[in-house]
Amino acid sequence: MHAALFASKTGLTAQDKQLTTISNNLANASTVGFKRDRVIFEDLLYQIQRQPGAQSSQNNQLPSGLQLGTGVRVVGTQKQFSTGSLQVTDQPLDLAINGRGFFEILQPSGQIAYTRNGEFHLSADGEVVNADGLILQPAISIPEGAQSITIGQDGTVSVLLAGDTSPTQLGSIQLTDFINPAGLQAMGANLFLETASSGPAQQGTPSLNGFGSLQQGSIENSNVNIVEELVNMITTQRTYEVNSKVLQTTDQMLQFITQNV
Repeated sequence: MHAALFASKTGLTAQDKQLTTISNNLANASTVGFKRDRVIFEDLLYQIQRQPGAQSSQNNQLPSGLQLGTGVRVVGTQKQFSTGSLQVTDQPLDLAINGRGFFEILQPSGQIAYTRNGEFHLSADGEVVNADGLILQPAISIPEGAQSITIGQDGTVSVLLAGDTSPTQLGSIQLTDFINPAGLQAMGANLFLETASSGPAQQGTPSLNGFGSLQQGSIENSNVNIVEELVNMITTQRTYEVNSKVLQTTDQMLQFITQNV
């Protein structure tokens, strides 16, 4: 069978995965703290029919040789952790990280997950939780009757209780960072898990030692650029069409041979 059929088939498969990634980016354009993915391609093995640098005669070498590629594949997807735009909400438990870092979230299994989504709420027990009811770590409990909640850029949490004239400090929100955030495992629900590729979690105080600062009353929007994704979608569509055309052309060549030979 003609090698171009298989090469173009790999191109169709790769562009299909590219389109899936683009569609996921666009679907999450309004997801708080979402980080866009990009697809990483690599070419497949080559059939070396004439080795570059081989002797064509006693005193001469081949300048380039003859190497035929066998197609392309998607070798991975990479999260891009550039900071999204900050949107002011004026909600006291909305927190945006302006810079590097993640919030720690305690899962029901006891495992720690990480997120950039700072839309927090209060549970029935006064604990600060995310939209799925999972507790922010280190745990912060807001006492009943708190008149106001103030969270500083360094993560310090204080409240003004009824009858008090000065605020009471409750604790501090810490951030976690990784040497390679792109190596985190995305698990959905705006959560990530530590992996061997991400490196170990490193805790720190917001706005110190390279960690981002906290912005109370704000959230971090998705870093998806809709115009860029639409351009990528057009490019993907055209590349898919060209690969389909290769299939069609190869089929016509094979048809000509079978009918005329």
